[in-house]
Amino acid sequence: MYFRIIRNDMLKSKWVTFTTMLFVAAAAMLASLAAILFVHLSGALNELMTTAKTPHFLQMHAGEVNTERLRTFAEQNPDVDEYQVLQYLNLDNARFQFGEQSLANSVQDNGLSVQSEKFDYLLDLDGNVIHVSEGDLYVPVSYMKAGLAQVGDKATVSGKSFTVAGFLRDSQMNSALASSKRFLISARDFEELRGLGNVEYLIEFRLKDLSKLSEFEAAYASAGLEANGPTITYPLFKMINAISDGMIIAVILLISVLVVTIALMCIRFTLLANIEDDYREIGVMKAIGMRISDIKKMYLAKYAAIAAAGGMLGFVFSLAFKDRLLENIRLHMGEGGNSSLAWLLGIAGILAVLLGIMAYVNHVLRRFRNISAAEAIRFSMSQEKAVGTKRFTLSGNRLFSTNIFLGLKDVLARKKLYATLLAVLVISAFIVIVPQSLYHTISSKGFIQYMGIGNSDMRIDIQQTDNMSEKAAGIMNMMESDDAFSKYSLLATKAFKVRTENGVEERLNVELGNHSTFPLEYTEGDAPAADDEIALSSMNADELGKKVGESIMLVVEGKERKLTVSGIYSDITNGGKTAKAAFADHSADVMWYVIYAQLSEPSLTDRKVSEYAEKFAYAKVSDIDEYMAQTYGSTISSVGKASRTATVVALTIMILITLLFMKMLVAKDKYAIAVMKALGFTDKDVKAQYMSRSVIVLIVGIVLGTILANTLGERLAGAAISTFGASAFRFTVDPLSAYLLSPMMMIGSVLIATVIGTSGARHIKISDSLKEST
Repeated sequence: MYFRIIRNDMLKSKWVTFTTMLFVAAAAMLASLAAILFVHLSGALNELMTTAKTPHFLQMHAGEVNTERLRTFAEQNPDVDEYQVLQYLNLDNARFQFGEQSLANSVQDNGLSVQSEKFDYLLDLDGNVIHVSEGDLYVPVSYMKAGLAQVGDKATVSGKSFTVAGFLRDSQMNSALASSKRFLISARDFEELRGLGNVEYLIEFRLKDLSKLSEFEAAYASAGLEANGPTITYPLFKMINAISDGMIIAVILLISVLVVTIALMCIRFTLLANIEDDYREIGVMKAIGMRISDIKKMYLAKYAAIAAAGGMLGFVFSLAFKDRLLENIRLHMGEGGNSSLAWLLGIAGILAVLLGIMAYVNHVLRRFRNISAAEAIRFSMSQEKAVGTKRFTLSGNRLFSTNIFLGLKDVLARKKLYATLLAVLVISAFIVIVPQSLYHTISSKGFIQYMGIGNSDMRIDIQQTDNMSEKAAGIMNMMESDDAFSKYSLLATKAFKVRTENGVEERLNVELGNHSTFPLEYTEGDAPAADDEIALSSMNADELGKKVGESIMLVVEGKERKLTVSGIYSDITNGGKTAKAAFADHSADVMWYVIYAQLSEPSLTDRKVSEYAEKFAYAKVSDIDEYMAQTYGSTISSVGKASRTATVVALTIMILITLLFMKMLVAKDKYAIAVMKALGFTDKDVKAQYMSRSVIVLIVGIVLGTILANTLGERLAGAAISTFGASAFRFTVDPLSAYLLSPMMMIGSVLIATVIGTSGARHIKISDSLKEST
């Protein structure tokens, strides 16, 4: 019996059934994909870092290394399991030549390494430790993705010819957020090229117990060992590797929650429409003594069938999209994921969605208890009372036309009914605005200020070279006499000891100089201006447990100096552990210099970058826009595509839901429409009333959706962006897109759906409808 009822009902409303099933399928697919991607990402990442034996603690160091002192420290520290010092030959990017292409314009620090003997292995694309032969070159997998080279290609590094033997996965430097890239060559080739670049040392440790990492960091700093460079730890390596794909999973999860919500709204529409159509029959069934549970079973059976079909369709869709979404994970990390567990959690996600849908359907069907058998048989539709509109009369209307007034009055009279449509429109507006604002924010020039980098046209880095102070002064002298520059600033980074509250000394890299010329975006407080102020990166502030207004003790020239925390800022540079101050110091050695410069005419940037790079070969000269494009280009592109896709999806949702709602409303208002026609209202008048209703609800939805997007949406986007190291975050809104183009598209979509959805109103005959209600 149930099968026959379900089949006949579905055949009667094919389009509505298909739309509902499509929403269920989309929700099931997204829930399944999020679970599958999460299992594969976590599994592949763990497999990569386990096979490569990623160091738990890495200290990069430029300068001489006392290996005997390091060996003694490692032997005497009970937490150390393994220790090694690797050499990294940093070369000028222009010296890497692949056919007609070179890395001259790369913002990455590219260098050569040999395979490690103990841990921190470089792996091939099959996940095996690479054993490299003389004359062979293994290229980072990120350059394979960029199409720089193929296996068998000839490459030239500093004049020496190599053959590209394959591509490597580097558990430290896979991500575009890692500022360095390692190319693998043989030990003999490395020694041959050693004198053509600057050797940087990677001092690496693996611990017996990773939970002792903080204590080990403090012990290393207290020992006064080599530390002329960034310090990076195992958790940061893991986060950097997982960021890109982790953000995709987070976005899919967010969208799946929104789609599930919209699917429930869609089911509510269709279910209420079905109940309205079957109102007399429900009354008859109650009158002849059928139990409510038996009546509910017929509807539950139908929606169980729709949910099951949608769930299976969603599972098929997840199979179709799974491999495409896993491409990046497989390329950078390998397989590694537990396929059985992935499918199990994927199916569990679908079942959770289906159970949620059925529970919601059962909840909506509770209204059967409130249906009066006599009223249903007599009126064939539910009788709603107008609430709160007694003073809102047509005779007192002076502002609107009759049709607009009646539309507004109906919305106010039946708030609960329109609340469902309003909720969907708010969510749809949210889906349109949040990705759009996120894209405009991260693609804006000012976004770099959230990354711990000044908003300038040019950046010059001076490090790993002799006489850095004289060389930095030479560049500054040239800039002073160059009219092309409107302002510039020299910042020097030095390492100091900071004394914690428990008396332990830790190392702190402090950037000294004028920080007001090219300011950052501060999460709290402001840039340091006085000699007794210091600003901390978010990561350092968390580790030191400091807030704005509190003080820290910095050891300067052998004496403790009390500094007040003036601000906290985001930073992705140098492992995220930095600080900024304005005091002068002549005791500590400079680790590196950074020069920021702004041009009078931004169009001169390319020429000036080339000019200064050619004249000052020892410095790394970067175009800030190019830096952003290379570091975040793929992310910005992905967010842009996601923004456009989200807009199309949201508009489609608006059209489908408005269409369903209007069809339901026309079915519900048959008697009212017939009365209006009897009073002389034309089909055009009726349509105008329904259009005014939808536009009124849409305008409220857009306003609420915009407010929600700029509050909750900004927080959610900020949480996603914080994985890049940016804790301070505010949307950069494009007014033309957010406040004109998008609302116009939404209004147009809803009006089209309203016109189509209310087209059935012209077929309502006065005599038949009035007869049914008497």
